[in-house]
Amino acid sequence: MYTSVSSQADLDTKSVVARMDTLRTIQFMETWQDRVRSVMKEQGVTQDALTYVLGVSTRGAVGHYLSGRREPSAAQLQSLAKFLKVNLNWLLTGEGSRNFNVFEEVARMVAARNRRPGEEHLSDQEVYERVEAELERIQGDQDHALALQNGQYDQYFDLSPEGHRSSQEHAKKSEDELEFFGHMDAWDSNTPLDEDEVELPLFREVELAAGAGQTQVIENHGAKLRFAKSTLSRAGVVEENAACAFVRGNSMEPVMPDGTCVGVNTGDTAVRDGEIYAIDHDGMLRVKYLHRRPGGGIKIVSQNASEHATEEYSAQDVIDNNIRIIGRVFWWSVLR
Repeated sequence: MYTSVSSQADLDTKSVVARMDTLRTIQFMETWQDRVRSVMKEQGVTQDALTYVLGVSTRGAVGHYLSGRREPSAAQLQSLAKFLKVNLNWLLTGEGSRNFNVFEEVARMVAARNRRPGEEHLSDQEVYERVEAELERIQGDQDHALALQNGQYDQYFDLSPEGHRSSQEHAKKSEDELEFFGHMDAWDSNTPLDEDEVELPLFREVELAAGAGQTQVIENHGAKLRFAKSTLSRAGVVEENAACAFVRGNSMEPVMPDGTCVGVNTGDTAVRDGEIYAIDHDGMLRVKYLHRRPGGGIKIVSQNASEHATEEYSAQDVIDNNIRIIGRVFWWSVLR
């Protein structure tokens, strides 16, 4: 078959154009996994190195993310972008500057709006992670409320008409801002405990026999507070570790006004920054935000920071001042 020179040239041109179109298509379809692998190759990063970043135990699990068989969470993508020192937006879309770290900018803005008194020593990333954890807890509470409303717990609880809503009422969607779940029963020390109830000990201050205003924190073997075992279970608190105490003064207002009753998990004494704990401070019962300090020290922060200054104690100060962490506060309630 004879082909003219001009016809051959046309065929060659069409072939080049087709190859260019193919390259454009491939480039357009480039995924975030492709960009990750490219950066990994440039930086000499292995899949083993990404196990810690993604929070997985094997390089095979990393391979599942990079092959598209498994989708990472937003937090994992943020950690990945930070580790590779690239812009998260570029990593996800291929657009914008590769080296601008938009995640750091987001963390900075979130920290600027949500930094609490006493968190000046925390980085923007640490404040961001605290806010993210609080939002996750709120989402968990909302999910629980929705499940309760939809009757998903009917098989576990007795929701008889005498004391609770019927299962049909559970299924009904309500637009009210207030929802009544059941009735309140009055009780005293002579009222028998229900199967789902437990009595919690109460911590209080007592003045020592030596006088001079010196006090000590003890467990009150008289007054107790009743609590539902199911509530303790949802909070992850072992029955034997649950106790109660009362907040005195205005140092934790407006979150915990004077007279607030708090539930304390005495089995949870490891300090997590920004959590609320009950502490025995040389015989004085206190409820405060705690933060870790280098070398085993702690920082004590009040909600009402304008009237109550932040206190910092080294590890030796903690010993010298007889500071003991009773437990983390997992619940509180107040009468108004």
